[in-house]
Amino acid sequence: MNVISLYFALWVTSDHGGSDILYSFALSLSMLAVALSAPLYGVFSDQTGHRRWPLIGFTVLCVLATGGIGLTSQLGVGLLLFMVANYGYHCALVFYNGMLPSLANGSRIGLVSGYGVSLGYLGAIAGLLLVKPFVEEGGRSSAFIPTAFLFLVFSIPCFLFVSDRGLKKADSVSWQKVWQTAVQTGREIRQYRVLFKFLLIHFLILDVVNTLIAFMAVYANKVMAFDDGQINTFLILSTVGAMLGSLAIGWLARWQGAQKTYMLVLWIWVVVLFLAVVSPGQTMFWCVGPLAGVGMGGVWTVSRALLAEWSPAEKLGEFFGFYGMAGKMAAIMGPLLWGSVVWMLDDFPILKYRGAVFALLLIASGTLFLYWRLMRETAALETQ
Repeated sequence: MNVISLYFALWVTSDHGGSDILYSFALSLSMLAVALSAPLYGVFSDQTGHRRWPLIGFTVLCVLATGGIGLTSQLGVGLLLFMVANYGYHCALVFYNGMLPSLANGSRIGLVSGYGVSLGYLGAIAGLLLVKPFVEEGGRSSAFIPTAFLFLVFSIPCFLFVSDRGLKKADSVSWQKVWQTAVQTGREIRQYRVLFKFLLIHFLILDVVNTLIAFMAVYANKVMAFDDGQINTFLILSTVGAMLGSLAIGWLARWQGAQKTYMLVLWIWVVVLFLAVVSPGQTMFWCVGPLAGVGMGGVWTVSRALLAEWSPAEKLGEFFGFYGMAGKMAAIMGPLLWGSVVWMLDDFPILKYRGAVFALLLIASGTLFLYWRLMRETAALETQ
């Protein structure tokens, strides 16, 4: 929240005069590296049972690189450190997500996932509020060291109390075998037709989600003329929406099923983007934040439950790796799409940003249609 959604994008575009496309390339390159790595880490997770120590290692990498941004005034160095930090953060998520099935099972996965996402957003609110005084005192560059410290502190409970279960012999696993297994699963994934189509749908909606996360502060600043204080409040309201929405969506997935609930989440995103495009001023746009928060929390909560529901148990870690890869590829394409639209419409200071959000609205609408077709297909398979 502090780095991606708020301070780093403005640190690049406002404090150092960098263009949107420059930030887009840095974000996309780091996500490309993650996309190439995530399936391998998923296989390693399955074959060794080791999740805790890789999680700790990648988290510490993220912490060190994030803190380093606060120690440099050079735009190029800051972008490089940002890419390293983002790589560490998202690689850690592969192992973090893989812990979920050992903590819950069956229909409770969606509920527990909702609790986890909701508490994560509560931590994001705490992070925003705790870091705000540093920024008010020393500017945006002062946000990164305290953010890194808080990220480490808030990670410690997971490091201490969530342990690996069912560890396998590490000496029976080689990286050559990990690579061969990942390649084989990649070739076989089309055989899991429903799961393969869901991963494509997940990729498309995350194009929308990741891009909005990265550029929400920029849109609010450039189009709605929000100042830093208003943006901070806007993000807090969005996060409250995500926190409450994660609980509500998790509960709904528990009682109505993850498949129906995911359809609702996609509808929420279509409404959010439509309101963002047509908002004539700040009043309507204030409603976009909390609703977008509900959509963000809902995507993370229900998608993990659906993946666990549709994946073979023996390949769950591998498919979580491909799930992670879909998200990372989306984080490559989405920012590049945004940067390209803004660049092509550069002569229109306000229209270029509305055009970028409209492009996201088209993607969300297409995703909703594809998921509706997938639901019809799965219903037909269940009746056979």
